[in-house]
Amino acid sequence: MTTLEQTPISILRRKQVEARTGLSRSTIYDKLNPNSPRYDSNFPRSIKLGVGAVGWLSSEIEGWLQSRIAESRR
Repeated sequence: MTTLEQTPISILRRKQVEARTGLSRSTIYDKLNPNSPRYDSNFPRSIKLGVGAVGWLSSEIEGWLQSRIAESRR
């Protein structure tokens, strides 16, 4: 795949992840916290963008949503 054919990287900020997944802020961070009963080892990890700023790869959030859909269809 050449550089021109690569899909551009898209970063979602927390509020966008909330809107896309339907999860609250606290649930998102619980899914990332191994000490939480809501921990989900498959939930995408955040990316540090700067001081106090994090984001998630859109492709990883979409993949997680697809896995949730597939799991619910079993």
